[in-house]
Amino acid sequence: MNIKEKNQPLVSVVTVNYNQSEVTCEFLSSFEKISYPNTEIFVVDNASPNDNPEIIKEKYPYIHFIQTEKNLGFAGGNNVALPHCKGRYVLFINNDTEVEPGFLEPLVEVLETHQDVAMVSPKIHYFHTPNTLQFAGFTPIHPITIRNFAIGFGEIDHGQYDITCETGSIFGAAMLVSMDVIKKVGIMTEKFFLYYEEHDWAHHIKNAGYKIFYQGLSLVYHKESISTVKESPFQIFYLTRGRILYGRRNNRGIVRCLSVLYLYFVAAPKQGLHYLLKGRPDLFWATWRAVWWHWTHYKNIQGLPKLIIENN
Repeated sequence: MNIKEKNQPLVSVVTVNYNQSEVTCEFLSSFEKISYPNTEIFVVDNASPNDNPEIIKEKYPYIHFIQTEKNLGFAGGNNVALPHCKGRYVLFINNDTEVEPGFLEPLVEVLETHQDVAMVSPKIHYFHTPNTLQFAGFTPIHPITIRNFAIGFGEIDHGQYDITCETGSIFGAAMLVSMDVIKKVGIMTEKFFLYYEEHDWAHHIKNAGYKIFYQGLSLVYHKESISTVKESPFQIFYLTRGRILYGRRNNRGIVRCLSVLYLYFVAAPKQGLHYLLKGRPDLFWATWRAVWWHWTHYKNIQGLPKLIIENN
């Protein structure tokens, strides 16, 4: 059934701001041009310490603006808005993106016409590199190495990925998710703070019997590296920590043992040595601080929190 042939369901749009009010306003300006007629928009300011997030509400008074008391990370910032969302679907989208006017209809159509699909991501281009792909689906995450690859990464887009298909995982920069599934399965865990939490969420949702899709007829532009500095100690710490945490949470038995051994005694030493040879001792120590975190946090890492909606 074509989405244009019936009433479009409400989509709740959630984006998180952290010290990037001007970037968030650019996103909202882009979003004002979309053709999909039925949305509500939530902007969560994640306790920005060096910003004036009030300008977002001043420029776009129709949005729902939420400010947190502390930085809750990617999952926590997005989760704050969920109890207020009334949509059948929730679009989690980075504030450092801009969208094509017709990007939302193909995403909604996937979820409307495939009841076994719970999550769908669009095709992603790099904003500052015209026609260059960042994402056209994911390969499955390897259970031992906890690595996957973005299909199409770095390629020039000639329409070769203008398809709709199942994908190995979801892309957190832009993902449309069924609210019914969120209520049934749970919300993103905040244990990660940053990186891998959307993959963890997708894994739990797939284990609940649903599929994850890529929609190549929808296009979003991503201003990659605005949110975090590339190869900063902050980024390397949370990437390494998240990769190991994903393996610990989502593997069982001998596979879990093999994965942990690989990550601790092969991947981390190799990564640390690589940074030392590059003259980056700060990244070497960031890697081993992440490993140390796991050696000191070995309890209460399982499960997904449930969505709690307060009665007004």
